[in-house]
Amino acid sequence: MTTPVSVLVYSDNRAARQRVIAALGSRPAGDLPDFCYREVATPAMLLQCMDSGDIDAAILDGEATPAGGMGIAKQLKDELDLCPPLIVLTGRAGDDWLARWSRADAAVPHPIDPVALTAAVIGVLRR
Repeated sequence: MTTPVSVLVYSDNRAARQRVIAALGSRPAGDLPDFCYREVATPAMLLQCMDSGDIDAAILDGEATPAGGMGIAKQLKDELDLCPPLIVLTGRAGDDWLARWSRADAAVPHPIDPVALTAAVIGVLRR
């Protein structure tokens, strides 16, 4: 039996979290184990989950409030010795420069395109 891939999905918007999970599904790639999702809505819970060390990848909503995913991505990359891959959801395609500033491993713009999101997540997990 293979250990599932633990994917954290951060957004203060429940519908946005559900769109991410629906876009990826339970097994987006045949060569990877099933995905297990951990939904978080607050920066405090996100940091607690990331500190636990059992997250394989995180998808962070750049439009979340009170703390956006790009600022949190930068904080995590600066503070965690072993930071898992981070994918940020940007407000629009033109915001990729902010994603680069945040040191995110990938960026996908809103509205969420399931194909682009899946490609980004699979890409960072295979690296």
